[in-house]
Amino acid sequence: MIAHLCGTLDSKRENSIVIDVNGAGYEVFLTPSALLSLPNDSPKIKLYIIESMAMYGGATTLYGFLSEEEKEVFSLLKDEVPGTGAKKALEYLDKVAKAIGDFRRCIVNKDSSTLTGIFGFTKKTADKLITSLKDKAGLIQLPSKERLGTRVSEGVRAEAISGLIALGYRDSQAREAVDRAMETAQDNRTVEEVIKLSLRQL
Repeated sequence: MIAHLCGTLDSKRENSIVIDVNGAGYEVFLTPSALLSLPNDSPKIKLYIIESMAMYGGATTLYGFLSEEEKEVFSLLKDEVPGTGAKKALEYLDKVAKAIGDFRRCIVNKDSSTLTGIFGFTKKTADKLITSLKDKAGLIQLPSKERLGTRVSEGVRAEAISGLIALGYRDSQAREAVDRAMETAQDNRTVEEVIKLSLRQL
C-alpha cells in the first residue's frame, strides 16, 4: 500500500496530476483547490495517498492530499457517509479543507445552516453529514496551522466570514481576509471587530 509519494510535478490535468518518482509517473487525483495550490515550477512535492480499488477487479486509483489531516477527513467522508464514493468524498473535501476546524465545530454543534451557508452543501447533504459524523467528530484532526494559529474562537471566525460574504465578497476572499486579521486579533475580539480588521485586508 502506498502511504505517500515524494517527487516532482510532471504535469497537471483537469482533475489530477502526474508526479514523477524516480522516473516512474503516477497519476494522482486531487481536489480543485489542491491542484491550484501546487506551483508548476515546484522542485519537489509530497502527497499523502489513499488507494481506491474499483469493484470487480478494476484498476486502482490514487487520491492525493496535501496533509495527513485532509487524508483522514477524506477517509471519514468516504467510509462513514452513506452513498459517498471516493469521487464524491473528494468533492466534499474540497469544501471542507478550507476550514477543517469550522467543519468539525458544525458537526459537533449540528449546525447545518453554516454547512450550507459557508461550506456550500445542500441542506440534505448537510443533514446527512451531521447524522453520519456526529459520533466521529473527535477523529477529525485540526491542521497544525489551525491548532496553533487560531487565537479568536472558531465561532467568531465563522460569523466574520459569513458577514463578509453577506457584504458581497467571495468565500475565498472572505476566508483569506479573516485568517489574516486573526493573526493579530486578540481572544476577546467581537465579530464586528474581526470584520473591520478583515476589511482592511481587502
